[in-house]
Amino acid sequence: MSPVEIGSISVIAIVALIYLGVYIPIALASVSFVTIWIVSERPILAVNFLRQAVGDSVTEYEFATIPLFTFMGLLVSKAGLGKDVYDVMNQGFRQVRGGIGMATVGANAVFAAVTGSSIASASVFTRISVPEMLRLDYNKRFAVGVVAGSSVLGMIIPPSAMLIIYSFVAEVSVGDMFIAGIIPGVVLAIAYIVAIAVMGKISPKSIGGRVEKIDESELLSGLQIFNKTAPIVVLIAIVLGGIYTGWLTPVEAGAAGSLAALVIALLRRRMTGRSFWEALLETGHITASILFLITTASLYSRMLGFVDLPNQLSDFLTGNDLSFFWIMVAYVILMLFLGTLLDTASIILIVVPLFIDIIEPMGLSLIWFGIITVIGAEIGLLTPPLGISCFVIKATLNDDRISLKDVFLGALPFAAVMLVILIILIRFPELSTYLLN
Repeated sequence: MSPVEIGSISVIAIVALIYLGVYIPIALASVSFVTIWIVSERPILAVNFLRQAVGDSVTEYEFATIPLFTFMGLLVSKAGLGKDVYDVMNQGFRQVRGGIGMATVGANAVFAAVTGSSIASASVFTRISVPEMLRLDYNKRFAVGVVAGSSVLGMIIPPSAMLIIYSFVAEVSVGDMFIAGIIPGVVLAIAYIVAIAVMGKISPKSIGGRVEKIDESELLSGLQIFNKTAPIVVLIAIVLGGIYTGWLTPVEAGAAGSLAALVIALLRRRMTGRSFWEALLETGHITASILFLITTASLYSRMLGFVDLPNQLSDFLTGNDLSFFWIMVAYVILMLFLGTLLDTASIILIVVPLFIDIIEPMGLSLIWFGIITVIGAEIGLLTPPLGISCFVIKATLNDDRISLKDVFLGALPFAAVMLVILIILIRFPELSTYLLN
């Protein structure tokens, strides 16, 4: 077999191993190592590739963003800021049909701007929002679906772990990726709210619920609203404002945000010595797993370059005279297919090294391509059989009245909205890069 054929088989082998349950970094590293060994017939070359992947990846200064933003997100969760944002949003939306769903979307969008985790969002708002919607007789599928759909905002609105992973794979600025994610994230949140309003008009039964009269004594005062929103506003201003104005690098913004989140948690008396230690341990576990993943992905990218698979794929697509439209159609279909099998990080690490050599010579922005990639891969969080957000919601809810099937069906309309927004962003790439101009 030619090196290209071996490389193609190796990519298929990686996907198969991950689908069979092999730990993702192990699958990437083992198949890449063996492929280099077979193609070169020199085991020492495979060892050298592995050594370079370790030495040239996680030792970079910018990787410090991972533990810092992870730690900040955990502190924010422990400080109870998600509940505060939800309370404020709920007061503004609860008087309209589907209002609690809209409040959940709005709160998730704000919460995403300081946590960057879809899993954290799904877990927090499952506990806060779903019981309230069920109490007000909302359709159970809508109740869990809106939480699942809006949870993906955590991976699009910065700071986002997936944007960080993409930036290292594509070798683009983390700060630029963060800024580029703002408009698409806000557009997606608005699209969700509009979709809920349309569903309420066209098919009220799909939403259900009743509008509860609010007693004047239950309304939040101006001071209460300020106290609940000020901490989030401060964190967003420090992190995104610092990066956008150029006052802070992404690493410095992560450090400043973590310090501010710790101070907020202490002032709110939500942080004990035990919870602080738990946050440190969890940060270490998450950081270690992500850095291990990035290291093995670096070896995988080097393997692809060694067997010349990206160039061969590029030559195949250009040789068949495929236009930009058909290349993007093929790319989106591939991501949607892989989304039914793999998690978001795996999709990014597998497909980006294959397609980046096709996109860059076309004069297209790698920043825009990153937003397209993350949104396309995130649709997989809502689709079976591996919709991680749906599984998290089911496990967190622990309610026999709601099955995993209900969660997936409830999330389906929001996956469709994501697909529409993805198409819009492909058609109008300036939406992703406007703030960078």
